[in-house]
Amino acid sequence: MAPWQRPRLPILFHHGIGASAGIWAGWRPALADAYRLVTFDMRGYGRSTIPAEDFKWSLDLLVDDLFAVADAAGAARFHLAGESIGGTVALAAALARPERIASLTVSNGAHLGASIQRVEAWRRQLDEGGSKGWSDAFLRDRFHDGALPAEQLAWFAAEQERWQRASILNALGVLIGTDLTPRLPDVKCPTLLLHPDGSPFIPVGVVAELLEGLPDAELNVFGHSRHGLPFSHAVQCSRVFRSFLDSRRVD
Repeated sequence: MAPWQRPRLPILFHHGIGASAGIWAGWRPALADAYRLVTFDMRGYGRSTIPAEDFKWSLDLLVDDLFAVADAAGAARFHLAGESIGGTVALAAALARPERIASLTVSNGAHLGASIQRVEAWRRQLDEGGSKGWSDAFLRDRFHDGALPAEQLAWFAAEQERWQRASILNALGVLIGTDLTPRLPDVKCPTLLLHPDGSPFIPVGVVAELLEGLPDAELNVFGHSRHGLPFSHAVQCSRVFRSFLDSRRVD
């Protein structure tokens, strides 16, 4: 940050299942001049705790994890961005401790959870092909052909394949039955919704319902994109995000 600029609140990023903290790298050029950026690997992956297979996961636990990271980073109040399950966790965090969230951004995420059918499909893929077989199928849900340079796709695939079976299924299980619809009017902070036009998991109509339920929100839908939106469209998403932050100026 330039010495003449007023310090702004930090931004904390929460990735989803199969992703890692590195997916936000493409957002840095649009933000790093004015904001401190905080990323972390969510529970079950990478540098974070890998719980035992029978460990009981919950949405409240993931919210507590998020605030533990914020506390460790010295972020008493911050902008919060989450993708996929990270977006659901971010919504729950804004409801749990609204005084700490200056703004909320949800990318390819929703207020409604996963289906039992999705859990069974992923379990079958993992049983038949292991993490790589599951990842290969998931990549087709994330990106259109040719959406990424080969080296970026290879990097993402390698990160995704590092996820362990129990963490994948237990994290997805957190979403089963989740429905934050009745509580959406209590999300008081400005909210930005970023969504692909072709997510196999969350139709645009679901996010339109989320938009309608939030008191202060705006929605941007990106064409020719799938569930890997914040990685495949990092430049576009981060520019919209920066414009949102600059226009709201809630620091």
